[in-house]
Order: sequence, then structure tokens, then C-alpha cells
Amino acid sequence: MLHGFLPSLLQGSAVTLAVALSSLAIAAVLGLLGALAKLSRSRLARGVAGTYTTLIRGVPDLVLMLLVFYGGQLAVNSVAPMLGYEDYIDIDPFVAGVLTIGFIFGAYLTEAFRGAFLAVPPGQREAGLAFGMSPRQVLWRITLPQMLRHALPGISNNWLVLVKSTAIVSVIGLSDLMTRGKQAAGTTREPFTFFLAVGLIYLVFTSVSELFFAWAQRRLAIGTRAGKL
Repeated sequence: MLHGFLPSLLQGSAVTLAVALSSLAIAAVLGLLGALAKLSRSRLARGVAGTYTTLIRGVPDLVLMLLVFYGGQLAVNSVAPMLGYEDYIDIDPFVAGVLTIGFIFGAYLTEAFRGAFLAVPPGQREAGLAFGMSPRQVLWRITLPQMLRHALPGISNNWLVLVKSTAIVSVIGLSDLMTRGKQAAGTTREPFTFFLAVGLIYLVFTSVSELFFAWAQRRLAIGTRAGKL
């Protein structure tokens, strides 16, 4: 049915999954830093974080991808001769794709994490400090674990969107699932068959992800009132 292109689609699926997981790792770090900045007492930190989330959420993903890949490549090759490097530098599409998607979804996770931090009762932090913990210990041992439980639905929603958004890396030449599907459709002249196959593979990714997040939600609910009901 797929005219021997199934192995190619599976290879593209592996690339897509690698891009998604790598992007999520970057987005989680940026989201956590952004949330802490928005909740800090520093006006500068709040301003930087607010500008970041506003700009990123207001610019289309495709535009940012092209800006990072082509604009970044131009900038790197403009600066390189000043540092004594004369050869032309090609930005790897995988790196550009991961950095762009991670940067984009870091803005969305910033808001998800900020809301989750605010959902943790302030008395928990005060109790930790009263027991002699340092602010850093309170953050890592009390606030973050509870914050994660509140943030999990937001992380789940953003992950599902992120997985589908990885399709935009095909425009910068990365041989992902979407690119492999286009190549197979062009070779066989059966676009419906191969784009349907691509859609089904994305559906498998998101369905398995939903099962994982449902399991994680149950695990994190252990010991809480919601988990006992």
C-alpha cells in the first residue's frame, strides 16, 4: 500500500520525535526561568520575561523558523570573519529547528508554570522556611514538586501542539516525517495515501502521549484529595 516507503516514513518519524523531545527540554528550561522571572521582585526580570512571552506568542511559528535559520546563518557568517574564521558556516537544520521550537514553546510554558506556581499555597513555602530550610531548598523540595502537579495539564497541552508544530522544520530542509511524506507522495503521485499515513503517525504520537500524561497525572495525584476520590 505504501510502495515500500514505510521504512522511510519510520526514519522520518524518529527525526520528528527527536526534534519534539529536544525542543521540549529547551522549552521546559526557558519556561521555568521565565515563570520565576515573572514572579520575581525584579522589575527588569519581569520586563524581560513579559517582552519574551508577548513577542513570541505574537509572531507566527513559520516566520520565526525562517528568521532563525536564514537570518541566523547570515548573522553567523557576518561575524565569523571578524573572529578569523573564513570558511562558510552552515547552520544544521536540526539545531535550528530544535532551538526555534524550544524558544517558541518556552514562552507558552512560561505562562503555564507561572500559573502553577501561583496555585501552590504560600503557606507551604512559609512552613518550609519556618523549619529552617533555605529558599533554594524550599523551591526544590516543596514548591517545584507541587507546582509540577498543577502544571501537568498545561505541559500536556503544549506538548501535543509542539509535536504537530514540528512539521514546520520541513521548510528548512530537515528530513523529518513531513518531508519524507512529501517525497513519497511526489514519487508515487499518491498524495492522499501518504499524507494520510503521515497524519496517522502523528495521531499515534499524540495518543500515546495522552496515555502517558494521564498516567503521570494519576501518579502525581497520589496522596492528594483528588487522588483519594
